[in-house]
Amino acid sequence: MYATIANNGVRNSPAGLTMSPLALTIILGLSAAFADGLGGIIIIHRQWERRFLRYFVALGSGFMLATALVEMLPESLRIAPARAPAYLLLGYFLVHFFEHTVAPHFHFGEETHEAEFIHTHKSYSVLVGLVVHTFFDGIAIASGFLISNWLGWVIFLAVFLHKIPEGFTVGSVMLASGRSRRAAFLSSALLGGSTLLGVLAMRAFAPMIHVGLPLSAGVTLYVAASDLIPEVNKEPGIRMALLVFVGVALMLALDHWFRI
Repeated sequence: MYATIANNGVRNSPAGLTMSPLALTIILGLSAAFADGLGGIIIIHRQWERRFLRYFVALGSGFMLATALVEMLPESLRIAPARAPAYLLLGYFLVHFFEHTVAPHFHFGEETHEAEFIHTHKSYSVLVGLVVHTFFDGIAIASGFLISNWLGWVIFLAVFLHKIPEGFTVGSVMLASGRSRRAAFLSSALLGGSTLLGVLAMRAFAPMIHVGLPLSAGVTLYVAASDLIPEVNKEPGIRMALLVFVGVALMLALDHWFRI
């Protein structure tokens, strides 16, 4: 199945990339994992202005939403026309369950409400929710490259754009719960490890691409529409809202540029 799917890619890969798909997937998985850790470093050392993280959230939400709907959903329907909608729905509500049922006080951004995390287990419930989410980030990246280099790259960009805010979020939750800076960084590093584990798992079980891609499409759709967009909507003014449209336009421009 893998060979058939990989040969059905309908996009040109970015010029100059001759690396093997496996090596490229692992390197990009490590890059996404590094971005999680970088988010943890930022919250520990407070070196960046917070508005730059908000820009990542706004731009990433539009790019992710467009990627899920324009690329991942059609490809999922192509490789699993009968079951893809059910898998997508499962992926969507799987993240909802872990992020907003297991961890009911969850949002992207800096957590400053220490009273919400008096009980340490609440911070760990947020961590568990994000670990599940990041595992499927890795599944999404690897699934994309099993289809085509184009899809792999565009999914990687969609994932990467929200990775720094993701690491920042889990680190801030740990600090708000009274945990040490070391624990805050390790929690962000754990998200990175979960992302890489998702990449390796999908590569190991490549014949399950008809499940992995629509599941991760549902996760991507949830993160964009239910996690990131609401954070953008909290911002006053129109600048952040416009950045969502910039993210969508960027994805559509890349889609047009690399179309055969």
